[in-house]
Amino acid sequence: MGLQEVARLFVIPSGLRFFLCLYYIDTMKHAKGAGMGCLLLAAILLPFSFVYGEPPAAREYRLRLFNTHTLERLNVVYRRDSVYDFEALAKLDLFLRDHRVGRVKHYAPQLFDLLTELVAKVGRPEAEIHVICGYRTEGTNKQLRSRSSAVAKNSLHREAEAIDIRLPGVLTSRLRDIALALRRGGVGYYAISNFLHLDVGRVRRW
Repeated sequence: MGLQEVARLFVIPSGLRFFLCLYYIDTMKHAKGAGMGCLLLAAILLPFSFVYGEPPAAREYRLRLFNTHTLERLNVVYRRDSVYDFEALAKLDLFLRDHRVGRVKHYAPQLFDLLTELVAKVGRPEAEIHVICGYRTEGTNKQLRSRSSAVAKNSLHREAEAIDIRLPGVLTSRLRDIALALRRGGVGYYAISNFLHLDVGRVRRW
């Protein structure tokens, strides 16, 4: 039995770990050479069998999105504990592309954390978020700005740091209030069009 086999003793059910460690030390105490290294490893890890149980499962950060323009849906775990899943982030970037011209830009993952926290705070962690607008190229932003004064010249949509959303079944005004309390960036409330702008820029509201 080598070092890897010894290490596996410490990921089995905690009720058996202590007895297996004792048994392993007893069978290895007369070993020579490489076996002594295994004996030493077991002796070092044995005290931890008293303290630690099963390793906790990683916390998953999941988003469920629906694009109101392309009618696409995405259900993805983009982060586990503090580790982002780059493949999942790429899927989110593609989902939030400027669908008018097919351009993709890498999104700030902090925005996804904001969305996750927002739906959790509203008591709907498994809800599907309706996306009104994600990334916008400079050209698309100029085009939309020519039609509406509500489109900012230096919109953070151009930097893939903003998103416009609504959450079916939840008043958008309530989403606004929770987002403002989080103080994680800009919050814009559009009552007539019934959507909420969120970004990870400086804290501000309109």
